[in-house]
Amino acid sequence: MFFFGSVFLYLNKIIFIELNIFSMNSMSLIYSLLFDWMSFLFMSFVFLISGSVILYSDKYMEGEKNLNRFIYLVLLFIFSMMLLIFSPNLISVLLGWDGLGLVSYALVIYYQNVKSYNAGMLTVLVNRIGDVALLMAISCIISLGSWSFYFYIDFFKNDFYMFLVSLFIILAAFTKSAQMPFSSWLPAAMAAPTPVSALVHSSTLVTAGVYLLIRFSNIFSCSILQFILFVSLFTMFMSGLGANVEFDLKKIIALSTLSQLGLMISVLVLGDSSLAFFHLLTHALFKALLFMCAGVIIHSMCNIQDIRMMGGMLNNFPFVFSCFVVCNFSLCGIPFMSGFYSKDLLAEIYSMSYMNFFSYIIFFLSIGLTASYSFRLFYYVCMSDFKCMSLMNFHENLDYMVSGMKCLIFAVIVSGSALNWIIFPYPFYICLPFYMKVMTLFLVILGVFFGSFIGQLNFSLIHYFYGLKFFYYFNLEMWNLVFFMSFLNIYFLNFGKYFYSNMDQGWMEYYGSQNIYNKLVMLTSEAQKFSFNHLILYISLFFVMVFLLIVMNFI
Repeated sequence: MFFFGSVFLYLNKIIFIELNIFSMNSMSLIYSLLFDWMSFLFMSFVFLISGSVILYSDKYMEGEKNLNRFIYLVLLFIFSMMLLIFSPNLISVLLGWDGLGLVSYALVIYYQNVKSYNAGMLTVLVNRIGDVALLMAISCIISLGSWSFYFYIDFFKNDFYMFLVSLFIILAAFTKSAQMPFSSWLPAAMAAPTPVSALVHSSTLVTAGVYLLIRFSNIFSCSILQFILFVSLFTMFMSGLGANVEFDLKKIIALSTLSQLGLMISVLVLGDSSLAFFHLLTHALFKALLFMCAGVIIHSMCNIQDIRMMGGMLNNFPFVFSCFVVCNFSLCGIPFMSGFYSKDLLAEIYSMSYMNFFSYIIFFLSIGLTASYSFRLFYYVCMSDFKCMSLMNFHENLDYMVSGMKCLIFAVIVSGSALNWIIFPYPFYICLPFYMKVMTLFLVILGVFFGSFIGQLNFSLIHYFYGLKFFYYFNLEMWNLVFFMSFLNIYFLNFGKYFYSNMDQGWMEYYGSQNIYNKLVMLTSEAQKFSFNHLILYISLFFVMVFLLIVMNFI
């Protein structure tokens, strides 16, 4: 797949296949497939990460009774991802989109406990909004004559129906990629097994929304792009602040995923979709490996996820420590790591664009916060002393788990420079003042010191200061999005229940098909009595006939 993607990119080649499944008179049912460099590269990374995760799961979920069911769900997820990536048709995109949502829900509730059920309910409710938005986009685009959006993006850019399609596509992408105000479901989905988080909630499912925005990037108007930029910047900033005060290992990595998704979407606004796609690919690799490292630590520490209990990772897990450091440094953009090639280029292109001062400050503050929570996590997990029970048996000889990580670590190291050469054969022309050129590096260094300071800070002191306490809990709850998307859902659910009981089971049932059916049954049963041949029926008819004859004689 990677080879085909590279060849198609070099030759600037696209293959569009239409399979005629059914044809009758003037009607035909056609399934379309689109093969270009973007779909091939993305699918190759999905296959690489999926294979590594399946290999990793064999040891991580050792002793699990339903391991085969788990593997089948992962394979179904890969198939749904293929439907989404290779399809230029909104109907088959919807099939893949719904498949991703359904399999994601099944994987989130894989561990049968109340926490998983609550997380699964929140996940499925939020993603259902995106599914409805995609259905509305399908109903709008049919007015153009076909569901294959690939032919209409350039020609109907200024059409009103295409404008509606763009709005619904943005809503669908925001729900799947967990942008504000739909961000709360992604940290909640960390109740799933860690291999699920490595595959689904870091590199594939959540990037499906970004991939859909890349495909439709040519139809967005300037006002819509400004709105997308506003939402993505605040998502970056909110998740960066939240990750700096969070202590759950998996939730910190989930919030960092949220921050990087906001970064991809904010750069997509600048008009360079290939640059956003470049960061999507590099991020998918090192974030999946970062989740795998977290899984090894959690697996060895008897499912403890609190980073305050961790420490001394170098002595206990030397190989996992190396992978963790490489991924962490790539995440915050340390020079010559894979994340540096995409992140530094994104920041420089952003600095060259015509953006206002407010968005510029929020963007670079978010980059600094990324370095901050990365080094805070590094300090707690690697540099601090081990603070949990001394009876734990740490060992790194976990066979398939480490084998799955070995498949990814090489790709993480070389993917940044390799993809940079493949996707951008000619270097970008960067012309910036010196202070803007070193702004990214300065904020990364500042974030390193800030993260080290937060790592050594005693958080128990915040309870003595009301302002700090409010700031801490406000960011820990993701600016109260957890409350808005969890507890306020009850009002919408109650409204749906009221509408269902009064309309579906009330007026519509009385004046609709159910009451008509009851009346027809009653009339049919009355008419059926004439065929029972009762004696009283014939006597009654005899007297009626006699009465009619008498009346006719008098007339």
